Amino acid sequence: MSGESGRREGSPGDANAGRIDQAWYDDSTYFDGDTAHLTDLDSPFQRYRIRKVLDIAAPAPTDRVVDLGCGWGTFEFVLADRVREIVGIDFSARSIALCGDRLAREPRDNVRFVQADAGDTGLAAGAWDLVICADLFEHLYPEDSQRVAAEAFRLLRPGGRFSVWTPHRGHILEILKNNRILLKPDPSHVDYKSMARMKRLVTEAGFEIERAYYAESHLPGLRAAERMLSGFVPFLRRRIAVLGRKPPST
Repeated sequence: MSGESGRREGSPGDANAGRIDQAWYDDSTYFDGDTAHLTDLDSPFQRYRIRKVLDIAAPAPTDRVVDLGCGWGTFEFVLADRVREIVGIDFSARSIALCGDRLAREPRDNVRFVQADAGDTGLAAGAWDLVICADLFEHLYPEDSQRVAAEAFRLLRPGGRFSVWTPHRGHILEILKNNRILLKPDPSHVDYKSMARMKRLVTEAGFEIERAYYAESHLPGLRAAERMLSGFVPFLRRRIAVLGRKPPST
């Protein structure tokens, strides 16, 4: 089990053979099947994920928030009653349709969803307090990763925060999956990042890093081992959490 949320963006319409692009998400079975652990905000996995992502940067009631790669709209519905405004961005038409259907059933005046490239959202520059990228960067090719980090910087006001949550490429589960040992790889995970590379992407976009750490798994047995040993054993470092801040003088 990968434990991923399905967050993603990339360069829509790329014609390169085999590339995981917008059409892949819209035409494949990515959004089908058993997604209860992703759509149910009370599932153990989602409770864990929401708690850990909000530990990186808890938004204030006055914050305007952008969620890049919103997938099923998890953070829009979690934060609707906690922030001034939140906008979910995804380049998948199916993602936005699913989120729109849910919003019609559960209306929120301060929530909206926009189909757009996370590297070129079209949203106003310097107008946002927090940008969330939760389970997005593993779905991004290198050139798109740079564009998305740069877009987050453009969107944020001076002093605004950039929150990143992504699996660590060196964790034992990712090693097993990517070598097809017991577990199957996720074809949508096109470029796992290391901590060093994730920090470099954030700083090269212009952010100052306030926090960068590894977070444990949601699986109880593995979580206990990670808490005890991850400081010494790299393959027990499950998730990368990074908080960047746009310099106040920018």
